[in-house]
Amino acid sequence: MLLGAQQKTCTAGELKATSLGDVERYRCSCGTLLKCCSFWMQVSEAMRRRGYAFDVVNARTSIHGVSSPYARRLLDALHRGPLLEWVRDCGLNLSPQWRAHLRETQQRNQALVESLQDITGAAVVVDSSKIALRLKYLRRLPALDVRVIRLIRDGRAVALTYMDEWSFADAANPSCRGGGTGERRRNQRSMADAAHEWRRSNEAADCLTATLDRSEWTEVRYEDLCADPEETLRMLGAFLGLPTARIVTDFRAVPQHVIGNGMRFDTSSEIRLDERWKTHLTAEDLQVFDQLAGDLNRRYGYR
Repeated sequence: MLLGAQQKTCTAGELKATSLGDVERYRCSCGTLLKCCSFWMQVSEAMRRRGYAFDVVNARTSIHGVSSPYARRLLDALHRGPLLEWVRDCGLNLSPQWRAHLRETQQRNQALVESLQDITGAAVVVDSSKIALRLKYLRRLPALDVRVIRLIRDGRAVALTYMDEWSFADAANPSCRGGGTGERRRNQRSMADAAHEWRRSNEAADCLTATLDRSEWTEVRYEDLCADPEETLRMLGAFLGLPTARIVTDFRAVPQHVIGNGMRFDTSSEIRLDERWKTHLTAEDLQVFDQLAGDLNRRYGYR
């Protein structure tokens, strides 16, 4: 949302548009029910002009939405190194359903980006889907100039949000959590599960960025963003080829229509470092995290 508030930039959140929960009650960040939001109606019309029937509650923009159980099984593993990704591609290409699905999904993603640009006048569309495998296939679209922003945060803080998303990674107002329904959608998880997920997702990101030219991606530390959001945004603006003379940090002053994390319903634009993990994780939690992911966290500079 910070990036989406800058000149010539827009975001709609997670463009893979999955895990919405109860779509009849899911709300856009503007507060309107997603199915009734005028912005998303404009997107549907722009997509129709490009030849696609589009409904944001069934966007069909996720590569994991393939009908073939065989292909879904091959997609289950997170992004790996070049050799294993070549093996994955060889296996997937044996499936006619996958080949058709990938072609359709890539075309729909490109059309969605172009539709968002038409509606907002933006030169850059920010997709916060955060799936390395999705990014792999988006990069194969020659019409899209894909730039990658790698956001890194202390794994202990991220693990806490995985353990209890309701309390630590959703709207401040409980009635706005769960996509705006006020209902808890996920149960709490163990530190072992959380640490494993954090490690695997970052290993996938490491594998993917290793395949990119250094001009194609940049790294941002969550803690640096919180300490100096204006300078971080100026750096990212230069990376994305955007004007940087005027940096907007009051991202809620700009109309935005975002799907994804519940903080989109909060009312403040304050950028504040969240280190609740230091008081909410037990000594046992920290020990489990250190055993499973501490070495990687230290490699990223966290002690």
